[in-house]
Amino acid sequence: MGRNFGLGCLVAVLVGVLGAGVWAASAYNRLNEADQGVTAAWSQVENVYQRRADLVPNLVATVKGAASFEQSTLTAVVQARAQATQVKLDANSIKDPEALAAFQKAQDGLGQALSRLLVTVERYPELKATQAFRDLMVQLEATENRISVERGRFNDATQRYNTLRRSLPTVIVATVAGFKERPYFKATTEGADKAPEARF
Repeated sequence: MGRNFGLGCLVAVLVGVLGAGVWAASAYNRLNEADQGVTAAWSQVENVYQRRADLVPNLVATVKGAASFEQSTLTAVVQARAQATQVKLDANSIKDPEALAAFQKAQDGLGQALSRLLVTVERYPELKATQAFRDLMVQLEATENRISVERGRFNDATQRYNTLRRSLPTVIVATVAGFKERPYFKATTEGADKAPEARF
């Protein structure tokens, strides 16, 4: 009878350990899936920012064609683009709030420079009338809207991950496995969350 009781206790302990292991593996897999979701969402953010950066040289070339267009405005856009394209983030860097803030600041700077360019263009009706300029404005506006959408999706994925990471009892696995809190994408400059408006 004593042996049966000891065997029963051993089986109960083994079942408990096995159950805990299965639960821990499941929690780890859910955390990993949510973490990968944030990384995938970030890739889309990077894609649309790259698209915007790729449009800038064509925009600058088109605007340069306008007689007496303010050179300082064009220079500011070119410099802002250079700064924005220099700040790169990989899957690990987006976990660092300071690295993400530096990326945001560079991108916000380009957004502001483009906004100033579009305000200046208002004084050049002959430029606004060209088909090349209008086409670029349509592409730029669509890209800016896409940036806003992808940043929102990134923040949604980050929120799902952070919520899962903080949930009991998953937080235990997250702490042991080294899953850290992820920073959100926030506009660092007033008005940076608004797309430049293209008015014709």
